[in-house]
Amino acid sequence: MTEAILLVGGRGTRLRPLTVRTPKPMVPAAGVPFLTHQLARARAAGVEHIVLATSYLAEVFEPYFGDGSSLGLHIEYVTEEEPLGTGGAIRNVASRLHSGPDDPVLIFNGDILTGLDIPALVAAHETTGADVSLHLTRVEDPRAFGLVPTDATGRVTAFLEKPQSPEEIVTDQINAGAYVFRRSVIDAIPAGRPVSVERETFPELLATGAHLQGMVDSTYWLDLGTPQAFVRGSADLVLGRAPSPAVPGRCGDRLVLPTATVAPDAKLTGGTVVGEGARIGEGARITGSTVLAGAVVEPGAVVTDSFVGAGARIGERTILTGTVIGDGAVVGPDNELREGVRVWCDAQIPAATLRFSSDQ
Repeated sequence: MTEAILLVGGRGTRLRPLTVRTPKPMVPAAGVPFLTHQLARARAAGVEHIVLATSYLAEVFEPYFGDGSSLGLHIEYVTEEEPLGTGGAIRNVASRLHSGPDDPVLIFNGDILTGLDIPALVAAHETTGADVSLHLTRVEDPRAFGLVPTDATGRVTAFLEKPQSPEEIVTDQINAGAYVFRRSVIDAIPAGRPVSVERETFPELLATGAHLQGMVDSTYWLDLGTPQAFVRGSADLVLGRAPSPAVPGRCGDRLVLPTATVAPDAKLTGGTVVGEGARIGEGARITGSTVLAGAVVEPGAVVTDSFVGAGARIGERTILTGTVIGDGAVVGPDNELREGVRVWCDAQIPAATLRFSSDQ
């Protein structure tokens, strides 16, 4: 298995305002675009040729990654003019593949952070002779996911949409967003129209007797679809909980990129990332958070489990907890923003304007 398709065309609406100006896979996690971690892990697993299926803000990818040679890869780019869904996107890039009809092709979504053993998934695909092999993971509460029950040999028996009642929860196994396809299966997906592999391709393959194999891998797995999850994923990369060969530094409590300035008495913990050219003021305390390039956190501010966009400014003594601050936004001194607040790009919040508690 030397080829892969990476699906990076989504609009990332659940992540806004992080994705107003940046496509979801290019939002920085642990100091580099999240996509860098996926590409590096694919390369470490033996992948040499990757096709990126792009759509939203497609023009951003190639100027950054080029032909992929800096990562030891050959990268090609295919842009959807209209969104085609997961299956349609896979079919849309098929002409760029070099694999033969029976060769395995790795496919994975651009918003999943995982410690998946990719060679093990490929080996399971080849030893079972499957048409499609799926990475499955177990979750405590599967109600928000599609369920994938398997038999005793790991063969997939059904695809069940999000269960609505306890009786419908027949397994805790869910589709984890990474697959190995036999190349001929990709070519059989209808071309030129939207197709969902989850709702159309996989159920139809089962109905026609195709062999779909599931491999449960319960290592680290996180869907980065929400700002809270994205911040946690970045912190886990820095802390070493999530594996990646692309983290630009040693794992630990903090990752401060070159040209960033951190006051000697500022405290950075919990996998915090401080981007290029950012400035952290005296006495600031930042825990489990991401501060992007050129942002400023002024003296005495307290930032916890939050995302501070590029060029944003957080005023003195301001408290952020579980919040997202868009690129270029300014949050004045003595504000207090709590869980779930999203401040849009370039917005300005005057001093002492928003609080969840007394100012005393």
